Amino acid sequence: MRRLARPVSREAVIAGSVPTGRVLLTGATGYIGNLLLTTFVEDGRPARCLVRRPMNSPAPHIEVVLGDVADELALRTALDGCASAIYLVHAMSTAGDFAARDRKAAQTFGRVARESGVGRIIYLGGLGHGSGLSKHLASRQEVGRLLAESGVPVTEFRASIVIGAGSLSFEMIRALVSRLPVMTTPSWVRSLAQPIAASDTVAYLRAALDADPPRPGVFGIGGADRVSYAGLMKEFARQERRPVLLLPIPLLTPWLSSLWLSLVTPLQSSVGAAMIDSVRNDTVVVDDAASRAFPVRPVGVVEAVRRAREMTLPEMPALAGAWSFLALGACLLAVAVAAGLGSLATASSVNGWYSTLRKPAWSPPNTVFGPVWSSLFAMMAVAAWLVWRRDGFRGARLSAVAFVLQLALNVLWSVLFFGLHSPAAALGEIAVLWFAIAATTVIFFARSLLAGALMIPYALWVAFAACLNASLWWLNR
Repeated sequence: MRRLARPVSREAVIAGSVPTGRVLLTGATGYIGNLLLTTFVEDGRPARCLVRRPMNSPAPHIEVVLGDVADELALRTALDGCASAIYLVHAMSTAGDFAARDRKAAQTFGRVARESGVGRIIYLGGLGHGSGLSKHLASRQEVGRLLAESGVPVTEFRASIVIGAGSLSFEMIRALVSRLPVMTTPSWVRSLAQPIAASDTVAYLRAALDADPPRPGVFGIGGADRVSYAGLMKEFARQERRPVLLLPIPLLTPWLSSLWLSLVTPLQSSVGAAMIDSVRNDTVVVDDAASRAFPVRPVGVVEAVRRAREMTLPEMPALAGAWSFLALGACLLAVAVAAGLGSLATASSVNGWYSTLRKPAWSPPNTVFGPVWSSLFAMMAVAAWLVWRRDGFRGARLSAVAFVLQLALNVLWSVLFFGLHSPAAALGEIAVLWFAIAATTVIFFARSLLAGALMIPYALWVAFAACLNASLWWLNR
């Protein structure tokens, strides 16, 4: 960890009078946008938020306009009477060609801002240098150039990793370190970054908004330290007092890393893939232009991580109300169908073929199996519902596939053992079933500790059933 400058601990409220001109804030529902909006509310700064989904105004001096940055009519309404505009939107989380959408939106926004008489645009992009930039970083920098080509003075900040509770980069670190004491890591975790605290990022945006006259140009911003992504994980683990061991695997590509992260972290896979592809680029500040132009002195990594750790954001489920009850009903129906199909295969053999088998002394009586399986299926359904409620219909696709797969394997075991009277085939199949349950449990744990815990009795019981299956096969071979 290399020290670049002595950090000054501050929440950085830039001194000076609040401009009377209204500011348009785009991306107000995003991470940085929401933090910036909070300061506008506290300061009494008149602002207008352009949002794609309805939201309540947080204060009388804050207006809300529905629309999209690519919608010219909505932009003209939103920019009317605004002296400044803050551009904090990007299409990374959407499917398809996000770069093309960002390009069109930036061109439209810049043109309408010029025609509306906006005096300055403030834009937050990403650090990165050279010709080998990831698609995400190249797109972010292209947006800055397109905004500047509009003729409106543009202050473009290019930030490294933003450290704050709720930021994608930090929450990925939190999830990985909290769940995996030993990690296989690809080469990109050694890329050099200059992480910046979320509060310092907001301070730069506010400083640019208050600057008189405007300070157009491109400014790289980062914290007081340069550190790798691996170094960030180690610093978080140190402050959390958690053991962490990083084992490098050079052949683990960003694409494979994104698949792996979708298994062990609750990140949206499309955003995670684009972000990981960007992490392979070094993101460090190469000049001191920002510190000369703006009175912000960012803190270092230790303080930035400490601030982020102290703030735990409430987790809002993706499904609520009727949708949550519908998801619960679907989960209960799925396990009921699996249990019913298994019972059809089992019913005719329990008091017939199965009663004739030689059994080990520790084999439970038949009366135990019904109550145990009923309880396990109920816990399974609740576990699946917790994950589905948390992640929503789209976000829970991986979890749903794993859950349904292990349910199908559960039914197949009953068919092989009781229906076809084949303990040997059932023994091989139950091994596959147990690994499917283990994988589902790991995926559930990454989304919800309670959901993962509810799957553990099921995994233990199937492990016991596998031992019983093996014993029955051996005694009756």
